[in-house]
Amino acid sequence: MAHEIVMLGTGNAFLPNGRHHSFAVFDRKHIIDAPPTALISLRQNGININEITTIFITHLHGDHIFGLPFLLLERTYISDREFSQPLTIVAAPGARKRIEDLCEIAYPGSLQKILSMIVWDENAQGTTVDGWNWNRFEVNHNDSVDPFGYSFESSKGAKFVHSGDSGPCDSLYSAISKTDLAIIEMAIPEWVPSSEHHKPSDIQKLSERLPGVHFIITHTFIDSKNSAMPKITSKEFPSHPSNVLHAEDGFSIKWENKWIF
Repeated sequence: MAHEIVMLGTGNAFLPNGRHHSFAVFDRKHIIDAPPTALISLRQNGININEITTIFITHLHGDHIFGLPFLLLERTYISDREFSQPLTIVAAPGARKRIEDLCEIAYPGSLQKILSMIVWDENAQGTTVDGWNWNRFEVNHNDSVDPFGYSFESSKGAKFVHSGDSGPCDSLYSAISKTDLAIIEMAIPEWVPSSEHHKPSDIQKLSERLPGVHFIITHTFIDSKNSAMPKITSKEFPSHPSNVLHAEDGFSIKWENKWIF
Protein backbone atom coordinates (compact mmCIF):
# COMPACT_ATOMS: atom_id res chain seq x y z
CA MET A 1 0.00 0.00 0.00
CA ALA A 2 1.32 3.41 -0.96
CA HIS A 3 1.38 6.42 1.32
CA GLU A 4 1.37 10.06 0.26
CA ILE A 5 2.28 13.36 1.90
CA VAL A 6 1.04 16.57 0.30
CA MET A 7 2.44 19.95 1.30
CA LEU A 8 -0.79 21.93 1.19
CA GLY A 9 1.00 25.10 2.26
CA THR A 10 4.65 26.00 2.71
CA GLY A 11 4.79 29.62 3.89
CA ASN A 12 5.64 31.09 7.28
CA ALA A 13 3.31 33.33 9.30
CA PHE A 14 3.88 36.28 6.95
CA LEU A 15 2.54 34.44 3.87
CA PRO A 16 5.34 34.85 1.32
CA ASN A 17 4.01 35.55 -2.17
CA GLY A 18 2.54 32.46 -3.80
CA ARG A 19 2.32 30.41 -0.60
CA HIS A 20 -0.34 29.45 1.91
CA HIS A 21 0.55 28.89 5.56
CA SER A 22 2.62 25.78 6.29
CA PHE A 23 0.26 22.80 6.30
CA ALA A 24 0.58 19.10 5.45
CA VAL A 25 -1.74 16.14 4.96
CA PHE A 26 -0.77 12.48 4.76
CA ASP A 27 -2.88 9.73 3.24
CA ARG A 28 -5.55 12.38 2.64
CA LYS A 29 -6.94 11.97 6.15
CA HIS A 30 -4.38 13.15 8.71
CA ILE A 31 -3.41 16.84 8.82
CA ILE A 32 -0.57 18.50 10.66
CA ASP A 33 -1.84 21.77 12.16
CA ALA A 34 -4.79 23.85 10.96
CA PRO A 35 -3.61 27.28 9.78
CA PRO A 36 -5.86 30.17 8.72
CA THR A 37 -5.54 29.06 5.07
CA ALA A 38 -6.41 25.41 5.84
CA LEU A 39 -9.88 25.36 4.30
CA ILE A 40 -8.85 26.76 0.94
CA SER A 41 -5.67 24.64 0.87
CA LEU A 42 -7.67 21.44 1.35
CA ARG A 43 -10.26 22.39 -1.26
CA GLN A 44 -7.66 23.38 -3.85
CA ASN A 45 -6.12 19.92 -3.46
CA GLY A 46 -9.43 18.09 -3.77
CA ILE A 47 -9.57 16.86 -0.18
CA ASN A 48 -13.00 16.67 1.46
CA ILE A 49 -13.08 18.20 4.92
CA ASN A 50 -15.17 15.37 6.34
CA GLU A 51 -12.52 12.83 5.30
CA ILE A 52 -10.04 14.26 7.81
CA THR A 53 -9.82 11.87 10.76
CA THR A 54 -6.86 13.26 12.73
CA ILE A 55 -5.47 16.73 13.38
CA PHE A 56 -1.98 16.83 14.88
CA ILE A 57 -1.28 20.17 16.57
CA THR A 58 2.40 21.15 16.80
CA HIS A 59 1.86 24.31 18.86
CA LEU A 60 -0.61 27.10 19.54
CA HIS A 61 0.60 30.04 17.44
CA GLY A 62 -2.11 31.58 15.26
CA ASP A 63 -0.64 30.52 11.93
CA HIS A 64 -0.95 26.90 13.10
CA ILE A 65 -4.41 26.76 14.74
CA PHE A 66 -6.54 29.71 13.65
CA GLY A 67 -8.04 27.61 10.84
CA LEU A 68 -9.60 25.17 13.31
CA PRO A 69 -12.86 27.13 13.83
CA PHE A 70 -13.41 27.26 10.06
CA LEU A 71 -12.73 23.53 9.59
CA LEU A 72 -15.11 22.63 12.40
CA LEU A 73 -17.74 25.08 11.14
CA GLU A 74 -17.54 23.56 7.65
CA ARG A 75 -18.02 20.03 9.00
CA THR A 76 -20.92 21.17 11.18
CA TYR A 77 -22.92 22.93 8.48
CA ILE A 78 -21.75 21.45 5.16
CA SER A 79 -19.82 18.20 4.91
CA ASP A 80 -20.83 16.30 8.07
CA ARG A 81 -24.14 17.69 9.28
CA GLU A 82 -25.03 14.32 10.82
CA PHE A 83 -21.79 14.31 12.85
CA SER A 84 -21.15 10.80 11.56
CA GLN A 85 -17.41 11.11 10.86
CA PRO A 86 -15.09 10.67 13.86
CA LEU A 87 -12.40 13.29 14.44
CA THR A 88 -9.41 13.13 16.77
CA ILE A 89 -7.28 16.12 17.75
CA VAL A 90 -3.82 15.24 19.03
CA ALA A 91 -2.34 18.06 21.10
CA ALA A 92 -0.33 18.75 24.22
CA PRO A 93 -2.01 18.73 27.65
CA GLY A 94 -3.76 22.06 28.16
CA ALA A 95 -4.26 22.76 24.45
CA ARG A 96 -7.89 21.64 24.47
CA LYS A 97 -9.07 24.54 26.66
CA ARG A 98 -7.28 27.12 24.53
CA ILE A 99 -8.64 25.64 21.30
CA GLU A 100 -12.18 25.51 22.67
CA ASP A 101 -11.87 29.14 23.78
CA LEU A 102 -10.68 30.09 20.29
CA CYS A 103 -13.67 28.37 18.70
CA GLU A 104 -16.09 30.06 21.09
CA ILE A 105 -14.62 33.47 20.30
CA ALA A 106 -14.87 32.80 16.57
CA TYR A 107 -18.42 31.37 16.52
CA PRO A 108 -20.15 31.66 19.92
CA GLY A 109 -22.33 28.63 20.57
CA SER A 110 -22.07 27.26 17.03
CA LEU A 111 -19.31 24.71 17.59
CA GLN A 112 -20.22 23.32 20.99
CA LYS A 113 -21.69 20.07 19.64
CA ILE A 114 -18.78 19.16 17.39
CA LEU A 115 -16.28 20.14 20.09
CA SER A 116 -18.02 17.77 22.51
CA MET A 117 -17.79 14.91 20.01
CA ILE A 118 -14.10 15.30 19.21
CA VAL A 119 -11.74 12.69 20.65
CA TRP A 120 -8.99 14.69 22.38
CA ASP A 121 -5.68 12.81 22.64
CA GLU A 122 -3.11 14.40 24.96
CA ASN A 123 -0.82 11.36 25.10
CA ALA A 124 2.80 11.68 24.02
CA GLN A 125 2.45 8.74 21.66
CA GLY A 126 -0.25 6.71 20.00
CA THR A 127 -1.53 4.99 16.86
CA THR A 128 -4.08 6.15 14.31
CA VAL A 129 -6.92 3.83 13.30
CA ASP A 130 -5.12 3.04 10.04
CA GLY A 131 -1.85 2.08 11.70
CA TRP A 132 0.38 5.15 11.87
CA ASN A 133 2.39 5.15 15.09
CA TRP A 134 3.22 8.65 16.25
CA ASN A 135 5.39 10.19 18.92
CA ARG A 136 5.37 13.81 20.12
CA PHE A 137 8.58 15.42 21.38
CA GLU A 138 9.60 18.83 22.67
CA VAL A 139 11.33 21.27 20.34
CA ASN A 140 13.05 24.64 20.60
CA HIS A 141 10.41 27.34 20.25
CA ASN A 142 8.39 29.74 22.41
CA ASP A 143 7.45 27.72 25.51
CA SER A 144 4.21 29.66 26.01
CA VAL A 145 2.67 27.96 22.94
CA ASP A 146 3.62 24.37 23.91
CA PRO A 147 5.86 23.57 20.91
CA PHE A 148 6.31 19.99 19.73
CA GLY A 149 7.47 18.00 16.75
CA TYR A 150 6.18 14.59 15.67
CA SER A 151 7.70 11.40 14.37
CA PHE A 152 5.51 9.02 12.38
CA GLU A 153 5.89 5.39 11.29
CA SER A 154 3.27 3.41 9.41
CA SER A 155 2.52 -0.28 9.82
CA LYS A 156 4.05 -0.71 6.35
CA GLY A 157 7.37 0.83 7.40
CA ALA A 158 7.11 4.40 6.07
CA LYS A 159 8.74 6.93 8.40
CA PHE A 160 8.96 10.70 8.57
CA VAL A 161 9.44 13.54 11.05
CA HIS A 162 7.71 16.91 11.16
CA SER A 163 9.59 19.65 13.02
CA GLY A 164 6.69 21.96 13.81
CA ASP A 165 8.22 25.35 14.53
CA SER A 166 11.66 24.92 16.03
CA GLY A 167 15.18 26.16 16.05
CA PRO A 168 18.10 23.73 16.18
CA CYS A 169 17.81 21.31 19.10
CA ASP A 170 18.97 17.84 20.11
CA SER A 171 15.49 16.34 20.50
CA LEU A 172 14.52 17.23 16.93
CA TYR A 173 17.82 16.18 15.43
CA SER A 174 17.75 12.89 17.31
CA ALA A 175 14.32 12.11 15.87
CA ILE A 176 15.45 13.06 12.36
CA SER A 177 18.51 10.82 12.61
CA LYS A 178 16.20 7.81 12.96
CA THR A 179 14.23 8.45 9.78
CA ASP A 180 14.88 9.05 6.10
CA LEU A 181 12.46 11.95 5.53
CA ALA A 182 12.17 15.17 7.51
CA ILE A 183 9.70 17.99 6.91
CA ILE A 184 11.51 20.91 8.50
CA GLU A 185 10.83 24.59 8.89
CA MET A 186 13.13 27.37 7.65
CA ALA A 187 11.20 30.41 8.79
CA ILE A 188 13.75 33.18 8.95
CA PRO A 189 16.68 34.67 7.02
CA GLU A 190 20.16 34.89 8.51
CA TRP A 191 19.78 38.48 9.73
CA VAL A 192 16.88 37.76 12.11
CA PRO A 193 18.22 37.46 15.70
CA SER A 194 16.35 34.36 16.83
CA SER A 195 17.30 30.81 17.81
CA GLU A 196 13.69 29.56 17.76
CA HIS A 197 13.54 28.98 14.00
CA HIS A 198 15.87 27.45 11.42
CA LYS A 199 17.86 29.66 9.10
CA PRO A 200 19.37 28.57 5.76
CA SER A 201 22.77 28.01 7.41
CA ASP A 202 21.15 25.70 9.98
CA ILE A 203 19.62 23.60 7.21
CA GLN A 204 22.98 23.51 5.44
CA LYS A 205 24.75 22.15 8.51
CA LEU A 206 22.04 19.63 9.32
CA SER A 207 21.73 18.25 5.80
CA GLU A 208 25.51 17.80 5.61
CA ARG A 209 25.50 16.11 9.01
CA LEU A 210 22.72 13.69 7.94
CA PRO A 211 23.29 13.01 4.23
CA GLY A 212 21.04 9.93 4.27
CA VAL A 213 17.98 11.98 5.19
CA HIS A 214 15.84 13.82 2.64
CA PHE A 215 14.75 17.24 3.90
CA ILE A 216 11.61 19.01 2.68
CA ILE A 217 11.61 22.72 3.56
CA THR A 218 8.35 24.25 4.74
CA HIS A 219 7.28 27.31 6.76
CA THR A 220 9.67 29.28 4.58
CA PHE A 221 10.24 33.02 4.34
CA ILE A 222 11.09 32.80 0.63
CA ASP A 223 8.53 33.72 -2.02
CA SER A 224 7.33 30.98 -4.34
CA LYS A 225 9.32 30.66 -7.54
CA ASN A 226 5.96 30.79 -9.32
CA SER A 227 5.07 34.25 -8.00
CA ALA A 228 5.50 37.34 -10.14
CA MET A 229 4.73 39.70 -7.26
CA PRO A 230 7.41 42.02 -5.85
CA LYS A 231 9.38 40.20 -3.18
CA ILE A 232 8.34 40.40 0.47
CA THR A 233 11.54 39.21 2.15
CA SER A 234 13.40 37.16 -0.44
CA LYS A 235 13.03 35.45 -3.80
CA GLU A 236 16.42 33.75 -3.71
CA PHE A 237 16.67 30.09 -2.76
CA PRO A 238 19.83 29.03 -0.91
CA SER A 239 22.16 26.56 -2.59
CA HIS A 240 21.72 23.50 -0.41
CA PRO A 241 22.90 19.88 -0.85
CA SER A 242 20.93 17.55 -3.12
CA ASN A 243 19.10 15.99 -0.17
CA VAL A 244 17.27 19.29 0.50
CA LEU A 245 14.13 20.23 -1.42
CA HIS A 246 12.37 23.59 -1.11
CA ALA A 247 8.74 22.58 -1.50
CA GLU A 248 6.10 24.60 -3.30
CA ASP A 249 2.43 24.48 -2.30
CA GLY A 250 0.90 21.27 -3.62
CA PHE A 251 4.17 19.32 -3.68
CA SER A 252 3.59 15.63 -2.96
CA ILE A 253 5.78 12.67 -2.17
CA LYS A 254 4.74 9.01 -2.26
CA TRP A 255 6.00 5.98 -0.40
CA GLU A 256 6.11 2.60 -2.11
CA ASN A 257 8.61 0.66 0.01
CA LYS A 258 10.62 3.91 -0.01
CA TRP A 259 9.95 7.62 -0.43
CA ILE A 260 9.80 8.52 -4.12
CA PHE A 261 10.63 12.09 -5.11
